[in-house]
Amino acid sequence: MQITKELVQHIASTARLQLSEQEINEFTPQLKEILDMFSQLDQIDTKNILPSFHPIKLENVTREDTLKPSLTQEQALSLTKHKQDGYFKGPIQQHIKDVQNKSIDIVECTAKALEETRSINKEYNYFTAISEELALSQAKNLKANPKGKLAGVFLSVKDAICVKGVESTAGSRILKGYKPVFNATVIQRCIDEGAIILGKTSQDEFGFGGFAVNTEIVPKNPFNKERVTGGSSGGSAGFTQKADFAHLSLGESTGGSIVNPAFFCGVYGLCPTYSRVSRYGLLDYGNSLDKIGPIAKTIEDTALLLNIIAGNDKNDCTSSQTKTEDYTKFLNKHIKGMKIGIIKDLFGDKVDEKIKKSIQKKIEQLESEGAKCEEISMPITAKYSIPAYYIIATAEASTNLAKYCGLRYGAAENLQGNYNEFFTKVREANFSKEAKRRIMLGTFTRMAGYRDAYYTKAMQVRTKIIEEYQHLFKKYNALLSPTMPMLAPKFSELKQLTPLQHYMADIMTAPPNLAGMPHLNVPIGMHNDQALGLMLTTDHFQEGKLIQIAGNIK
Repeated sequence: MQITKELVQHIASTARLQLSEQEINEFTPQLKEILDMFSQLDQIDTKNILPSFHPIKLENVTREDTLKPSLTQEQALSLTKHKQDGYFKGPIQQHIKDVQNKSIDIVECTAKALEETRSINKEYNYFTAISEELALSQAKNLKANPKGKLAGVFLSVKDAICVKGVESTAGSRILKGYKPVFNATVIQRCIDEGAIILGKTSQDEFGFGGFAVNTEIVPKNPFNKERVTGGSSGGSAGFTQKADFAHLSLGESTGGSIVNPAFFCGVYGLCPTYSRVSRYGLLDYGNSLDKIGPIAKTIEDTALLLNIIAGNDKNDCTSSQTKTEDYTKFLNKHIKGMKIGIIKDLFGDKVDEKIKKSIQKKIEQLESEGAKCEEISMPITAKYSIPAYYIIATAEASTNLAKYCGLRYGAAENLQGNYNEFFTKVREANFSKEAKRRIMLGTFTRMAGYRDAYYTKAMQVRTKIIEEYQHLFKKYNALLSPTMPMLAPKFSELKQLTPLQHYMADIMTAPPNLAGMPHLNVPIGMHNDQALGLMLTTDHFQEGKLIQIAGNIK
């Protein structure tokens, strides 16, 4: 693909982005390299293959709109820019019982949790906002009526998930000052069960990254502050590892943003089936890819939080009506007779040997527990998932981010010039380089003359990838692979990578996200100051099997 400076300028103009001469010079070779990678899809025959615009069949594509009273002027203006250790340390289930039985003072407990949160955040940059007033208010209400399956559990929330009255920016500059007037469905469900919201956690801007460095507040690895947490839910995973009290976190994944940071931070991260958990109240990246899921220290806590957030939501037209299960019932089940496919294509030369050796030991352990493990191959998925994923993700992101124009919410500039000039000025000043790069890629792949060659082709390849998974799940209960190909890198090492090399780090995690399959990072130990992990993937709506197998990995 021939990419000239003039074409880059044209794409930017179409996307309402104003680039400096330096940015044009920088983006031109970068976009060419990435588009050349996209062109790998030309090698696969997709004749007569229907494109998959969603990874599952949608059941309820419309929702009933009901009239609701508008905010009053006052309400609208108010949301504008202008026993010490015993209280909360130990197993979450015991903490919940103590709160319900009123054997601890949840208000005092909350004050101590906030104090520890501030202390950790000062050193590790895990939060964009700590909601102290909200947390204490919820604690007082809970003290008066100590009920709920999450009674007194402290919840941190990825910045892309809306919490009413708490600044929610999705790690961006363009949404500074935006305070939602409602709770996301997952937040409301947790609050209804007695959870206490600690605040919003740091992430890559709109989820654009695998190392949580594409943001102003960069979180640090809990084991070594010179290393990354992974991304984009880096703040959630890092704080989950450091928090020494009854805590759970909500992350979000588009192409690996739950399991990736869970791997680097040594915690569990479960990305559910697309549509299993409501996306209502999520600041979107890719409509057909985004999923909200739990991040926790134990598999028991992971199952507990999934129980609360899973299930149909009338506010989300892509939310599945498939019946949910009690995922905690899978915790103590044996795995004798289960068949697990080992994806040999994802154990290549580019995977760190320490990761491969540690996973092999766990495979042997699974076999000792009665599971049958066999090597399998996924040639289409291994070769084409990255170009297909980044074409689809950037195309959807470029349309979703079009609404950020300085008029309705977030950053704004003085009203000067015509609409296009004002729109462009706001976006140029408040989007990062990575956001601009992805908006431009998505704009290009949807432009007349290129749409069929890139966007439609990627959707057809997605169909073949889903078919490859479904063929294997007729024989295997789960698939196993590394979560990431490398151990947590240092910030200094990332500076040597090109944008394409950053994208290629998603080689393990992009496939199940593209296919909408549930997957789970299982922490399996440490190598010095770097966490190790493996990834389990199951068929659509088989989250219980993930929990069952993970519960048998010591």
